[in-house]
Amino acid sequence: MNIITNPFAPGAGSPPPELAGRSPILEQGRVLCRRILAGRSEKSLLLTGLRGTGKTVLLNIMLQEAENLSIRTVFAEAHLEKPLSFLLASQLRTILYDLNRLAGAGNLARRGLAVLGSFVNGLRLSIGEVNLGIDVQPEAGTADSGDIETDLPQLLLGVALAAQERKTAIALLIDEIQFLSKKELSALIMSMHLMQQRQLPLMLIGAGLPVLPQLAGEAKTYAERLFSFPEVGPLSPADSSRALQVPANQLDVHFTDEALDEVFKATQGYPYFLQEWGYQAWNLSESPKIGADLIRRASEKVTRQLDQDFFRVRFDRMSPRERAFLLAMARIGTELCRTGDVAELLQIPSTATGPLRGSLIRKGMIFSPGHGLLSFSVPLFGEFMLRTSSRDMPQP
Repeated sequence: MNIITNPFAPGAGSPPPELAGRSPILEQGRVLCRRILAGRSEKSLLLTGLRGTGKTVLLNIMLQEAENLSIRTVFAEAHLEKPLSFLLASQLRTILYDLNRLAGAGNLARRGLAVLGSFVNGLRLSIGEVNLGIDVQPEAGTADSGDIETDLPQLLLGVALAAQERKTAIALLIDEIQFLSKKELSALIMSMHLMQQRQLPLMLIGAGLPVLPQLAGEAKTYAERLFSFPEVGPLSPADSSRALQVPANQLDVHFTDEALDEVFKATQGYPYFLQEWGYQAWNLSESPKIGADLIRRASEKVTRQLDQDFFRVRFDRMSPRERAFLLAMARIGTELCRTGDVAELLQIPSTATGPLRGSLIRKGMIFSPGHGLLSFSVPLFGEFMLRTSSRDMPQP
């Protein structure tokens, strides 16, 4: 069939042609935006899920819906190289200047710029030279200590008050939130606590790996009362079928029931993999009817493609000792494995696994769903490790 008209969209954050099974989560986002805009209190959202479940897609949809309501938005992707303060400051500057240009009484936007200027001065204490070109005299003594747990709540208070004065709201959307340091996450939670206490129009919509609720709880014990943690998991068989069948039917193409069963078995319902299988099956098919035999042919091509790109990129970032750890988890062969079982397979003391475990969690490859338990953060990664291991497992 025509590759140009192929409706399927595998890619990082690419919206699928049919967003199946996510309506309840999107409705939570709509309610949050409308209640905050109306001056009502509402829990912010922290989406959790494995890689490839579509968290970034949902964040982008919520961002668009917020902007459709004239809510000012900040979108950032957390990572280990840049501090949260740096990621937020330039976008908040743009919002404050925009609010300051609006006609109307009051001058809280200009004060917000002064607080931001102080915040930038504080940033210079912690990360070095920062220049955002703010032409307002900083408000000395406010948000300029260089301690993010002190400064970020003061900065966001100034931004939220400016938004309230202009009868609008602010939405912070932060992806990969598990990469924030403990102090950064604590500062963000403290800020949202302040917003709720004063019923100010600033909300947080974040996304991260399943360890996020645990990290938030460790940063601040009251986090569970500030946030909802919608789980973005694999799709059900029915929703998986819909994700493939609806866009195909719109172009007069049809998956047989046997083909859909075969795709679900291969993908386990993970949205990213559904798009990969749909994309390759479409390109291989010579007729508008896609059957199980074609899916099996497509599976061979998709597996090679994923091994070369999706999985290999992550594998290449690992040290030999980290790869050995991941291979041990794969060989245990269960969704959850115990740290002690990994140590036994590696023939090392359990106490020696701590640094490796911590490093792999920081890199987003694994997470701990419970005490002494481990699981892969990337679906089907264990199968990849087994496929790529043709020799004896390397020893750390």
